[in-house]
Amino acid sequence: MCLSIPSKIVEIDAHNNALVQTLGVKRRVNLDLITEPLAVGDFVLIHVGVAMEKIDQEAALQSLKTYEEIVAKMQSGEIKEDEGDLGLYEFHR
Repeated sequence: MCLSIPSKIVEIDAHNNALVQTLGVKRRVNLDLITEPLAVGDFVLIHVGVAMEKIDQEAALQSLKTYEEIVAKMQSGEIKEDEGDLGLYEFHR
């Protein structure tokens, strides 16, 4: 299963690569597979360093809110580390 967390485009360079931010972590990704126009502030879904799809801002923000709620429950102990954390627990420690 692949889990993609919405990533916000922070900058786009002349080679169609972008700096994106995912839950506070910044990294570079390639935008070549997305045919629609992209701009700073847009949200994309990424797979192995390549943006695969542009995602609506409202849907992206709702998804990020859900991830933050999951992380908070894991940090409070409401969800145990080994209860299918999908790697999010380590990601936010």
